[in-house]
Amino acid sequence: MKIDAVFEGGGVKGIALAGAVCCLEDREFKFENLAGTSAGAIVASLIAAGYSGRELKDIILQINYTKFLEKSILDKFKITSFLGKAINLFKDKGVYSGDPIEKYIEELLKIKGKIRFKDVSRNGKSYLKIIASDITRGDMLILPDDLILYGMEPLEFPIATAVRMSIGIPLLFKPVKLKYKNETSFIVDGGILSNYPIWIFDGEDTPTWPTFGLKLIEDSTSLTARGKNDIFSFVFDIVGTMINKNEEVYVKHKDWVRTIGIPTLGVGATQFNKINTMGMKLFESGYNSAEEFLKTWSFTEYKRMFM
Repeated sequence: MKIDAVFEGGGVKGIALAGAVCCLEDREFKFENLAGTSAGAIVASLIAAGYSGRELKDIILQINYTKFLEKSILDKFKITSFLGKAINLFKDKGVYSGDPIEKYIEELLKIKGKIRFKDVSRNGKSYLKIIASDITRGDMLILPDDLILYGMEPLEFPIATAVRMSIGIPLLFKPVKLKYKNETSFIVDGGILSNYPIWIFDGEDTPTWPTFGLKLIEDSTSLTARGKNDIFSFVFDIVGTMINKNEEVYVKHKDWVRTIGIPTLGVGATQFNKINTMGMKLFESGYNSAEEFLKTWSFTEYKRMFM
């Protein structure tokens, strides 16, 4: 069966999304349209490029996340790490640049020959949608479609840059700048406005195939609750609250019914050090959650109740 899939953001917990993808592929579901925010944008873009769920698993488990947190010039000159990060934060509006992540995603996409949105399009329309946030205009961006508002040709835009925008956790990574006429917009993590865009493929007509949402269910304790009171723990908790909680109270019943909820086993979005010990457990959580969801899912029943 064809499906559209929407992937929630969640930082290093994206391995759990790969587990759910593997289960869906094992049950012979075929992805038609894909959307995602933050880590979900990485998963959606790589699937759109032609990667399988098991390829995603291997990629995510083998990532050296520390290489994405590149040292600043100040660190290289033996300026204290804390001072270097603080200066980066005030100077560049982010501790880390995000360039290594963009380059890594670009390299993965090149392997499949899918570099720009035109490479993942049908009939002049991209079947991949990535969510980002323009904090200058105060708007959510659906990429590539909304790039026309900035005088750009949407289908010519690099997918890796769009992903980098979507994963740009505020204050942790530098925002991406979009310039149009005499204005400069700062683009950051899509999760601050829509971390779970389950609605994105909905229309007025009865759908021919279903949309499944893959949502990461949080049960983690904040850093400050664990007694970490430094400024960066405080900032990470602010961001985590925005990204993890901003939509949960607004998800309607008809959307929960089509949601694969995946427990994240206490792993936080920015806990990069936990992927080595918790990666396989998160993957299995995603696989098992999708398996349980499919036991009771009925597209016919869904249409009868909500269409």
